Amino acid sequence: EAAQAIRPFGMTVRGAFHPGPGDAAAIGRGTLVLIGNAGAEMWRAFEAGRRKEPDPLDTWTARTLGPVAESLGATALYPFGGPPHWPFQRWAIRAGGVDPSPIGPLIHAKYGLWHAYRAAFVFPDRFEIDAPAAARSPCDSCTDRPCLGACPVSAFSAAGYDVPACARHIGSEAGGECLSGGCLARLACPVGVEFRYAPAQAEFHMRHFLAAVRRPS
Repeated sequence: EAAQAIRPFGMTVRGAFHPGPGDAAAIGRGTLVLIGNAGAEMWRAFEAGRRKEPDPLDTWTARTLGPVAESLGATALYPFGGPPHWPFQRWAIRAGGVDPSPIGPLIHAKYGLWHAYRAAFVFPDRFEIDAPAAARSPCDSCTDRPCLGACPVSAFSAAGYDVPACARHIGSEAGGECLSGGCLARLACPVGVEFRYAPAQAEFHMRHFLAAVRRPS
């Protein structure tokens, strides 16, 4: 039912689990269903319904998914707008189907790095759900790891992600390709290339990232 209700917004059900200890605000609830997107379908729906407002994607997400959750008898939680800041990456791993990639974002065997989680619908009832299919991370068989060598400023290393170096480059003249076309490390990943974001979508996210890094804390 949830899958059908969110389809007009280019969203899909990205997994579900029964919350327990360690699952933050969802403790004691029946079922947590992750809502997200893969590829460009969500972007097309957003472009058709966006308004001139701050944080347009987040605002559009809450404006569209909030009423859907309410109509289904669920509470909608989002990975933005905190505090509280919900542990979406941990929930995604708990739901299954994704693993951490060498550059940080969760990787999916089909979608690669071209997917995201936009909300969680928390239902009071404990629904029967299928256990996630066991699958190895595609990174386990990727010997070349091209993602680690593609960044022009080597922002990704064994020490982690150098956010300041990345932001300085993106905000400079030399970083124009990254800003307008998307993260080169992410683009270097050979998994899920058919789901890559269109340039306009990639640039939107890069500009949003740059603005967030520059925003006074």
